[in-house]
Amino acid sequence: MTSPLKAMRDLLRDDPRYKLEAYQFIRESLQYAHENLEQIGPLGYCEGDEPDVDAPRHLTGQQLCEACRLYAIDQYGYLAKMVLGRWGLQSTGDFGELVYNLIRIEQMRKSETDRREDFDDVYSFDQAFQPQFELVTDDAE
Repeated sequence: MTSPLKAMRDLLRDDPRYKLEAYQFIRESLQYAHENLEQIGPLGYCEGDEPDVDAPRHLTGQQLCEACRLYAIDQYGYLAKMVLGRWGLQSTGDFGELVYNLIRIEQMRKSETDRREDFDDVYSFDQAFQPQFELVTDDAE
């Protein structure tokens, strides 16, 4: 059996599109999603899990993409898009590539209904990481 460290080294060698930091970011975003469910939305159960069983909850590809967006903004602010780009991430489809690479080396798991395409075109990086400004007016005038 291959150790997780060796599997990751082999993955980085075989697929040089993404930096190690990108894989760490995906794992941290997954944790962020579980800690911030009110922003992400309710998690489902994996196929075959009973709702009353203390089974691991399942995050959809779209929910993970949203968690990645929120976590990147939380961690890197206005520089989020640039930081992700330095790691090879240009679109939500790249999040899917990372996830499915981790599934392939048995560092993540998927349900029977998950598809790689669930990550495609969830949002535009150009729009998702733009600063959001709110115009505040003084009503007292």
